[in-house]
Amino acid sequence: MRRRDFTIGLLLAGASNPVASQERAKQHRIAIVIPSGDLSSISDKGTRAWQAFFAELGRLGDIEGQNLTIDRYSGEGRPEGYAELARQLVNGKPDAIVAANDAVAKAVRAATDTTSVVWIGGDPIQAGLAASLAHPGGNVTGVTVFAGAEIWGKRLQLLKEAVPAASKAAYLTTRVSQVAEGQQLSEAGQRLQISVIDLALDEVSATAIERAFAEIVQQQSDAFLVNSNSLLFLYRQLIVGLAEKNRLPALYPWREYVEAGGLMAYASDNRELWQRMADDVHEMMMRSESGRTPRLRPGCSPQIDKKRALPSPASAETPLNTRPLPGALPPSDCSPSPRVIRQVVDNRRRKLS
Repeated sequence: MRRRDFTIGLLLAGASNPVASQERAKQHRIAIVIPSGDLSSISDKGTRAWQAFFAELGRLGDIEGQNLTIDRYSGEGRPEGYAELARQLVNGKPDAIVAANDAVAKAVRAATDTTSVVWIGGDPIQAGLAASLAHPGGNVTGVTVFAGAEIWGKRLQLLKEAVPAASKAAYLTTRVSQVAEGQQLSEAGQRLQISVIDLALDEVSATAIERAFAEIVQQQSDAFLVNSNSLLFLYRQLIVGLAEKNRLPALYPWREYVEAGGLMAYASDNRELWQRMADDVHEMMMRSESGRTPRLRPGCSPQIDKKRALPSPASAETPLNTRPLPGALPPSDCSPSPRVIRQVVDNRRRKLS
């Protein structure tokens, strides 16, 4: 075949195979940035949240190594480095950026006003990431885990119902997360006749958390709550272990704490939120504009470690370090259903028989 005929043949073949051309055009690149932690956790074998995220992407036809390239970044727990990290990932020219934290999302938004940013975090309005839930504006979209500051009053109520004799609850939080939640807990504490002690960390580290627990024990707190901050979440195994070691009945903000051995949680379904994140990422890859997807205000449900629940709380006279962990809860607006309560009690009775 002559060179001219060969060239024409290639052109005709390309024109007669529009599907192949479309497939080549469907290649996408996204960047995922987390505030801290191991990059290997960002996979379909990572936490429940990442498993749900990648499963939903796969369902939508976005598969890493085939038509999707993923660049992974970690802030390594250093907020002062977020701005430089944001510039670095924006320079990679991804079709969309996944930001798994308020502070990270703010840094990325400061670095670009054109690349779509899909975010998950707290209150987007308070963080300055959205004008409103229904009409966020700008280039940031995504979902919120913020169910309103009033949820902390409900969490304290649930903890008080689990431990009626409790008079002092320790609240492990961070300095940046302290204000709104602390006010709600203080008001709920007055109503429930339980004092709340704020332990706000300036920086989140294993050493800082261990120091906080030493203070909790020193102040003889008889109940414990944890803020939903994503950096604290990374230390959930340590936090649960310290609560167990000190025999502290605790209520956690995520189901994963219960899976790590914690007593109970009052939380939204992380899987559903991260599936929605994947939906938003897919949509942003398919178009060049953002800011139209309303953020979710997720509902919450109690999660209980049934293996460790007891049918009744300990008396107030029981020493702190020998107090058994309670689990049976009377019905209320934010308590489990009677069926769940009966199951908790029955599990314990079978264990004792």
